[in-house]
Amino acid sequence: MSFFSNCPTDRCPGRLSGNPVSGLCDKVCIQVKKVFDACLRQAQEENVTVTLTSLTPANPTYPLTFESARNVQTMAQITSLQVDPLPDRPNLSRVQVTYSVPVEVLYTDANGVEGKGTATVSLSQDVILHVPAPSIMPYEVEAIVSLVSPEGTYVSGSTFNVTFCTTSVVKVVMTVELLIPSYGYATIPPCQEYTQEVCSGFFELPLFPDGETNF
Repeated sequence: MSFFSNCPTDRCPGRLSGNPVSGLCDKVCIQVKKVFDACLRQAQEENVTVTLTSLTPANPTYPLTFESARNVQTMAQITSLQVDPLPDRPNLSRVQVTYSVPVEVLYTDANGVEGKGTATVSLSQDVILHVPAPSIMPYEVEAIVSLVSPEGTYVSGSTFNVTFCTTSVVKVVMTVELLIPSYGYATIPPCQEYTQEVCSGFFELPLFPDGETNF
């Protein structure tokens, strides 16, 4: 079993039932990454130039035909950041962020051989977010990004012009010590091992066929 597979105790995480205060026993200090603000953006980025490296297999026969592309990791690398407080909007700031995302591009060469290569896509956002007041602990801006491309045009060498469908979440976060109510330590149930019974279908067959015999 597991937390969500027939856990018999109320010391496992899950939906609350009954009085939510029942069972609270202490206040716990935990170290977590607190999200002060976040926003979601979905857009279509057109004519993004990507130049592939680390081609597999090496030395394809040009020209190449674009097949598809998508990101290989979701946590983007922040390459440029500027935060300007808005005088007329307390606690809000203009956040200008540029981040890079590694992508993998699939293609077919002139001989019909399938291949792939990697590239880095750079994107920018200019948004308004709540930024915490100055403190000893610094805040950070993070970008979680998903890219997928159904179409692209070959340029030359290993370069394509690509249209990306993008979903990005920009967050203002800080690692903090947070005080929360607690029900105490969780009970860790034993694992439920996965097994595949190869004979189960055979053993479920009846000894004799169902129904009456017709003569």
